[in-house]
Amino acid sequence: MTTVYRRTLFWTPRVLAMSYILFLSMFALDVFSEEHGFWQILFAVSIHLIPSFVLIAGLILAWRWEWIGAALYAAAGVLYVTQVLPRALAPAIKMTWILTIAGPTFLIAVLFLANWLKHDELHPANP
Repeated sequence: MTTVYRRTLFWTPRVLAMSYILFLSMFALDVFSEEHGFWQILFAVSIHLIPSFVLIAGLILAWRWEWIGAALYAAAGVLYVTQVLPRALAPAIKMTWILTIAGPTFLIAVLFLANWLKHDELHPANP
């Protein structure tokens, strides 16, 4: 395994996870359009950021134990899909939502799984 391949395989899921968390966190900004007081807005922002906080904790754990990242990000994608499918929406809208929100989590999960399977090659033992 070349050095470039090892570095790419190591960093890709981590950078994608950070980018995805930032993307997901942007949805919390919609509470600022509402006409509420400071404490209500603070509470609403914190509620909207709970998924981001969970994914940040998962990323921190996945940095060392890749299987946790694979499991957590896959579970997050499945959880989102199970929340969207029962909704009374057009199938095209459901598919768009699933691909936009859950799609990246499944990709990140697969990349963390690849990291875990190639762990010995990515983290060679010191001689």
